Amino acid sequence: CQEGGCLCWFSETVENPLINLLIKTLVSYTLSDFLGLQDMRNLRFALKQEGHSRRGIFEMIFRYAFPLSHSLPLFAYVNQEKYTENGWFVYKAMEEFRRQGLPNNKWRITFINKSYDLCDTYPTVLAVPFKCKEDDLRRVAAFRSRGRIPVLSWIHRENQAVIVRCSQPLVGMSGKRNKDDERYLDLIREANDTTKKLTIYDARPNVNAVANKATGGGYEGDEYLNAELVFLDIHNIHVMRESLKKLKDIVYPNVEESHWLSSLESTHWLEHIKLVLSGAIQVADKVSSGNSVLVHCSDGWDRTAQLTSLAMLMLDSHYRTLRGFQVLIEKEWISFGHKFASRIGHGDKNHADQDRSPIFVQFIDCVWQMTKQFPTAFEFNEHLLLTILDHLYSCRFGTFLYNCESIRDQQVSDHQGFLLLVFLTWLFKSQQSPVEQRYKELLALREEYLKKLEQLQLSDSSSPYLLANSTTPNTTSSTASTPSQQYTHLQTPF
Repeated sequence: CQEGGCLCWFSETVENPLINLLIKTLVSYTLSDFLGLQDMRNLRFALKQEGHSRRGIFEMIFRYAFPLSHSLPLFAYVNQEKYTENGWFVYKAMEEFRRQGLPNNKWRITFINKSYDLCDTYPTVLAVPFKCKEDDLRRVAAFRSRGRIPVLSWIHRENQAVIVRCSQPLVGMSGKRNKDDERYLDLIREANDTTKKLTIYDARPNVNAVANKATGGGYEGDEYLNAELVFLDIHNIHVMRESLKKLKDIVYPNVEESHWLSSLESTHWLEHIKLVLSGAIQVADKVSSGNSVLVHCSDGWDRTAQLTSLAMLMLDSHYRTLRGFQVLIEKEWISFGHKFASRIGHGDKNHADQDRSPIFVQFIDCVWQMTKQFPTAFEFNEHLLLTILDHLYSCRFGTFLYNCESIRDQQVSDHQGFLLLVFLTWLFKSQQSPVEQRYKELLALREEYLKKLEQLQLSDSSSPYLLANSTTPNTTSSTASTPSQQYTHLQTPF
């Protein structure tokens, strides 16, 4: 682009999709005026004319790069783009619960948090065990970090096993107990007849969970009689932040190809990806076998969101559609209070903020890994994931600007509908990868062959020869079936 007397060049690496998902590097020349962007792009500006002052350009870029530090609004507030659909209503909690078959005789919907009094980082609509009372929920909230009580995220339609999410119990060094919390977890277990023991997946390493006792936190001990505790050894936000920094260092400004694999291994990024995916697989496997699970980390808004959303992506094909994936992000990440503003640091020049961490980027990388292994199981591909990451940092839309739903409700009015999800639907509605296109062509061809087969069978059944040889017994109802049933080899796993 050419603006303000300067030229800016940048390009994107495409050889390695994993690195391309995280880092976009620079191709440029001359002056060493660099801009290191939040999404790890690195831009270099070169002046057209000798003697042109760089100071004014630098100050202007600095001012608008960190608007909150200069008392300016984020770009989404001044963006004038209009769309036909209000993006804030892509996800509706009640519609999603009804899609899952809720409420039922084991689970009910509660509006106890309608004013965010119970938990200011939870949504207003929650699904809880049918037998628990509102006062029980308040007592449980007092024993869970930041009031984030165990609530239902997803229920298996066939076996009724559930994924429940929450934060750590406030056990502390003295080993405090809470009978209401213990009883509440037992109600979750009893809501599914096939669950003999409720499996609690603690995303943290065991040593970290023990260390959290010193700050008043902790984990579920032996006093939870009908539960089993499993630690998943996923490290905290600070470890992930340093890992991504190391990953950037090995690809920018130069890549040492002779030591590429050892350098990549030293970042531990892929090791962390493996642990997150492995944890999600354990959750999904347990639920698919008919056992309910509870997932938490420390506060229940980082690693917990990764595990629940990835497990639900594996278990529920709806979330692998374009619309369903948008609902998944809105539900498990935005409404349940992943701290996007703190983790990304929109508009804030304090790069040393210890709250920053690429937790959502890591989730997107995990999804990318899944799309590479099962490309035909998803209605989208890496182009959608890259676009989401672009706008995670762009501040063009309001989707990722806030720490929780309660803050977003305070900041956003109806006419300020910053519509990333609508934008994505519009952008990718007609875009398909060659694999997806070919798969749809094969499905259409299959349907065509089945119709022709059915026509041939109908015509053959009316011939005199077949009528004469159709008097033998046990050739009617016991063998009657549709062409697709007779030719089972035509079925596909999609």
